[in-house]
Formats: sequence, C-alpha cells, structure tokens
Amino acid sequence: MNKLKKIFAGDSYIIPLVAIILGFLVGAVVMLIGGYDPIAAYSALFKRVFGSPYDFGEAIREMTPLMFTGLAVAFAFRSGMFNIGADGQVLIGMTAASVIGIKLSGMPTFLLVPLAVIAAGLFGGLWAGIAGYLKAKRGINEVITTIMLNWIALYLANYIVRNFLLIPGKNRSEDIPASMSMTFLNSLFDNARIHWGTVLALLAAVFFYVYLWKTKQGYEMRAVGFNPHAAEYAGMNVGRNVVKAMFISGAFAGLAGAGEVLGVFHYQSVFAASPGYGFDGIAVALLGLTHPLGVILASILYGMLTYGSAGMSFGADVPPELIRIVIGSIIFFIAAQGIVRWVLKPFYFKRKKEKVS
Repeated sequence: MNKLKKIFAGDSYIIPLVAIILGFLVGAVVMLIGGYDPIAAYSALFKRVFGSPYDFGEAIREMTPLMFTGLAVAFAFRSGMFNIGADGQVLIGMTAASVIGIKLSGMPTFLLVPLAVIAAGLFGGLWAGIAGYLKAKRGINEVITTIMLNWIALYLANYIVRNFLLIPGKNRSEDIPASMSMTFLNSLFDNARIHWGTVLALLAAVFFYVYLWKTKQGYEMRAVGFNPHAAEYAGMNVGRNVVKAMFISGAFAGLAGAGEVLGVFHYQSVFAASPGYGFDGIAVALLGLTHPLGVILASILYGMLTYGSAGMSFGADVPPELIRIVIGSIIFFIAAQGIVRWVLKPFYFKRKKEKVS
C-alpha cells in the first residue's frame, strides 16, 4: 500500500489526466441519455477550436483571464488562504485600467498601456489586501470578506462607469484608445482578439513558481500556509505574509481585468451581474492542483471547452450547458481522488504482476 501511494505521489499528473478522461466519459453518458451523439458533439467542439485561425486565436483569448484568475486563487491557496474574491478583483482591475486609459488618453500609447496595466494590478492587489488585512489583524475569515468584496466591487465599478466614464445613452464607457492587442499577430489569426495579456499571464506563472519555491519570502509564505503557529514560533511575521500573499493574489486577478478592457473590448460595460472570471478561476486552480504549470494547462483545457461549447450547439445541436457538466465532472474527480485511485488500482497491480512474471 505504501508503494502504491508512492507511485501516485510521484506521478501526480496521472490523477488529473484520468479525471479529465472520466469527465469526458460522464459527459458522453449524459449526452446519450439526452439523445445526443457524443462523438459528433466532441468533434464539433474541437473543430470549433481548431477549425480556423480566428477560432484558435479566440480560444487563446478565452484562456487568458482564466490563467490569471487561476493563478490568483492558487497563489492564495499555497499561502494558506481561500481567495473567493478574484471576480471582484478583476472588476477593480478593469475599472482602474479604464479610468487611466480614458482620463489620460492624451498620453503616448507606449506610456499609457503600461501605466494602465500597473494600475490594474496595483488596485486589484489592494482590493484583495483588504481581506488579507482583516484576516491578519482581526482574524476575520477571508472567505466571507472576499465574497462580500465581490459585491462591493461590482457596484463600485458600475458607479464609477456610470458617473465618470459613461457614453450618454449607452450602457458602457467611452472607448479606450490604449490597446494591448498584438497587431502583428492579429492578421495571422484573421483578426482574433489576441493581446499581450497572454504573455503577461505566462510571465505571472513564472513569477509564481520562482517567488514561492526559490525565494526566502516565498518559503515563509508557504510555511505560513502549512502551519501559521509553527511559522510564528520560528520568528516569521504571519500577519505580514498573509497581507502580502493576498496582495499578490489580487494583483494577478487585476491584471486579468486590464487584459479584458485593453486587449479585448476596449471599453467597460455596466455589469448587471458579476462576469464570473474569478469563479471559473477557482475551478482552474483546482484542476491545476494549485501549481502554476498545472494552472496553465488547466486554463488551456477550460478555455478550449468554454469556447468550443458553442461549436457543440451549432454543429451537433447539443446544448452548450452540457459542457459545464463535463467541466464539473472533471473537477469532481479531481476533488474525489479516491475514486481515481480506485479506477487506477487494478491497472497498477496488473503491471506489477507482469513485471514479476
């Protein structure tokens, strides 16, 4: 049994891989029960993603905010906290980038874009830092505060857009002249909305890994996440690390907001409800096992499934909501790893028996 555990621990990538396969199988069973052809549905899904340069570029665009919010949730989790407020932090980042982009529109683009991006990351981090401060100084559970801050962020963002940025007679802000679009790649992908946010997300993942596993500050954050009492006994400042971890987590989410308004829409809408990027980021973080490389791979899968679900509807007449069943099933099997191990156990012992013979 110990050897079996060692095998699974060493090959941790096997569990999410099997979970993905099981999730697709569950989705196929649901489609069959509903009278749909799963082979045609999945074929239409992947054709939607890879069928044309435009669709492939748009799938990359769909992955980008998920990568940011997945990193945000995973970073907080590695530091011992649950950041349920990435959605609000995305909205604050959007609003900060919109305000800078519109109110300082006379600046040269090469100065305006970095300034808007920095503002988005900074204000997203400060917004998450509120929950970190309340956790560190008052012991208030960050799950509660981040959920409440999501609603405050939604109404605050709408208030700012309505009162300072709105086009009269429309439900959105003025156009933002600054752009993160990759103009040299847009033409290759039939004008798909690819932007520099994708590169920033990959750099954020590198920063995540290097900071947490290669620096003293990252070691302290992980120690606080494992056992805050032991970390405090060892002389680490637990409160400071909690606030710092939440700030960095929120900065990742804020950058997602900058990418959306500067690289995709070029304006900010008045939202009737939360856009949902942060909640999808929780799923991405879980699917990626809260590791930066896993988050990248999970965001690719999640983005492909989300964008490709429209192909299932048009190409195979399958409701796109069914793809949520697939995603939910994958996350279920990731969470319930005992089921995956139970599925894999006969294969492991079969391989062991073959080696002995």
